[in-house]
Amino acid sequence: MWRLLKIELHKIRYNRASKVLIFIYFGLLTSIALIAAIKFDIGPIKFHLAEQGIFNFPYIWHLNTYLAAGFKLFLLLVIVSMMANEYSNRTLKQNLIDGLSKKEFVLSKFYTVILFALISTIFVAFISLSLGLIYSDFTEFAIITSDLIYLFAYFIKLIGFFSFGLFLGVLVKRSAFAVGALLVWSIVEGITMGLLKWKFNMKDSYESIAQFFPLNAMMNLIKEPFTRFNAVKSAAQQLGEEITKDFSVAPKDLLIVIMWTAIFIYWSYYLIKKRDL
Repeated sequence: MWRLLKIELHKIRYNRASKVLIFIYFGLLTSIALIAAIKFDIGPIKFHLAEQGIFNFPYIWHLNTYLAAGFKLFLLLVIVSMMANEYSNRTLKQNLIDGLSKKEFVLSKFYTVILFALISTIFVAFISLSLGLIYSDFTEFAIITSDLIYLFAYFIKLIGFFSFGLFLGVLVKRSAFAVGALLVWSIVEGITMGLLKWKFNMKDSYESIAQFFPLNAMMNLIKEPFTRFNAVKSAAQQLGEEITKDFSVAPKDLLIVIMWTAIFIYWSYYLIKKRDL
């Protein structure tokens, strides 16, 4: 495992574009902390976002993993460019000549995916813990450690998303086309869900089918956290609405994403195994 990881990290080390994208990605993750600096002082009205409870434990685990997941496209670009460079620079063929098996080649990419996801998760956990300890109204150990499942869901979500990108990179061999294929797939999923809901009149049951779509399954792992915020609930109640949404991380959603991850990695290996490189 470490030997294969070392090979991939060596390639990234000498790829300027990948290093820039990684720097931008972690810079954007750090920018989540800037939310705490948002203040509005309009005459007697003073509004400090950090004082509104958005950084309270355990809510912060949900909020920050949801926000951080929005930046995952930058690391996806690193993943697909890694795969595209293997074809354009002919390093894939050279690795095989040097004694690396096709299985080891795919595993080296997958281990890199896991490493990126793990480092990102640890980074988000550190930022969330720091903001929570500074701004949270609740700092009891039991409260701090509750809802940590969102960090695990974030980790699984990144692995699934990056594995999808890896598969597309293997499939189309060009990073720009791989990203384009991902966008096309997301549109196809959206249209299909729309057809199921409205065209085929499946408003009550379409979600039971749509939950198995790969991108939708990843999105379902961490649901939007904003309507969970007390201020939003209070506003809804004043309007006569009751928010009853389930914000928990469902085990079935985790299993679906893990299943798709295994499929994407297997398909990547199958394509490389069958191709004449």
